[in-house]
Amino acid sequence: MKVGMKDDMHRMDAAAESVYGLPTAVLMENAGCKTAEVMAEMLGGLAGRTVCVLAGSGNNGGDAFSAVRHMVGAGAHVRAFLAGDPAHFGDAAASMYHCVQKMGVEVHPLDGDRDWDRLQLAMKFSDGIVDGILGTGFQGELRKKTLRLIELVNASGRPVLSLDIPSGVEADTGRVSTVAIHASHTLTLALPKPGLFLSPGGDCAGEVDVDGIGMPLLLLEDASLHQTLLDADAARALLPARPRSAHKGSCGRILVIAGSRGMMGAATLASRAALRAGAGIVTLAVPESLHDVMEGKLTEVMTVPLPESAPGTIAGDAALEKLLQLAPDYDAVLLGPGLGRSYETGELVRAFMQRAKQPVVLDADGIYAYTGQADALTACENVPVLTPHLGEMARLLGVSVGELREDLIGITRDAAKEYQAVFVVKSESTIVVYPDGDVYFTTTGNPGMATAGCGDVLAGTIAGLMKQTEPAAAPLLGVWLHGRAGDLAYAALGDGLLASDVLEHLPAARKALLEKK
Repeated sequence: MKVGMKDDMHRMDAAAESVYGLPTAVLMENAGCKTAEVMAEMLGGLAGRTVCVLAGSGNNGGDAFSAVRHMVGAGAHVRAFLAGDPAHFGDAAASMYHCVQKMGVEVHPLDGDRDWDRLQLAMKFSDGIVDGILGTGFQGELRKKTLRLIELVNASGRPVLSLDIPSGVEADTGRVSTVAIHASHTLTLALPKPGLFLSPGGDCAGEVDVDGIGMPLLLLEDASLHQTLLDADAARALLPARPRSAHKGSCGRILVIAGSRGMMGAATLASRAALRAGAGIVTLAVPESLHDVMEGKLTEVMTVPLPESAPGTIAGDAALEKLLQLAPDYDAVLLGPGLGRSYETGELVRAFMQRAKQPVVLDADGIYAYTGQADALTACENVPVLTPHLGEMARLLGVSVGELREDLIGITRDAAKEYQAVFVVKSESTIVVYPDGDVYFTTTGNPGMATAGCGDVLAGTIAGLMKQTEPAAAPLLGVWLHGRAGDLAYAALGDGLLASDVLEHLPAARKALLEKK
């Protein structure tokens, strides 16, 4: 399923009418009908129920008024309030507004104190609230009247159904300037919006339902839409079934370059994750002084000692030459987990990336090596896959995390193009961004995965898949499987899960994906 930015949705609405002859009023009618259906599901039916509907003066308000008619037809008692100027309605929204008035539904303005008192009383005795105040066009700061209205809704304690996106949330970024509706459910129309996945907007959306509202399929799947929701069906298409003739060599030989004194857990998690993701052979290259410990700790993962510049630190020409000799024997390389941040180690990372011909996943301290030198990524032999969390991404680009969150998609898109790299940005909804501008949002993962080591498991998972699918597809499949493994661990362990629990659930996530569970 595609994901629509604000401008995408405007173009889609215009094309529906100009190309397909589908009037806005028809789409609005479909949206209203679906809204009534979802509200009925939320309340266990509409007959005899009381619903408070809040409508703005844009198309979102028109959808809300269409819903009023359908809910009244289903036997609901509807109290409608207009949070805007009816003079600002477009033709379709105006027709929906006038229709409910002719049906005898009183639409109350929100002008004086008496109007606000009436609203509070209506919400107090309502079974549910429909939020049709602001739509995908909202951006910036709320007007005082809208701010007051949203605060009253949030204080009501009633179940809230938001139309398209919770009012106060910016559709493209998930940004909330002051406050936004905290919805129980969000019915997003035609396509989901980025703001439903990215915080803080995603935290306001509640359960999200997507309805195409009769939009032509060719528009919903148009190639000009460069955002995609990475769901189970999409992930399954990237993972071919393993043939009977498979052997460990054909399933992928992965070299992991990781670890330093005090950070060997990262190396352990990353290398074992590559195996749990299905790779046939994994070799972990570690500092020479730590090699014997790791050789005893790891059973299935092979180990190789590397020359050190200091105890427990990989650096220097000797280490670089050994790595360049090792790399051609492998299908992919993971570089960086727990590697250390010394100046000499950073030099080794950048020199290796310029000369290695294998696909490389760059994680953690491998990314740190490019701090202040992001332009050097363009010198890499292959298009690298970088797996930063928000703090690492912000440091790489020389911005604050707050600035990055202001336009996560746009900034990451520009970086992927400029540096010719694939970015897997770990956040509440991990996104995968390619140099051509394509962005993928994951549908898996949970708050319990906010624990040390989960990023190492993700990097290892992606590297472990490099030979089992197309290298360019490995980040997508890896992100989905990692999140699904996390969901399985969360179901059993809740917020106390460890990164190793995610690792151990990778085989079950993979097995269930192939079995369509």
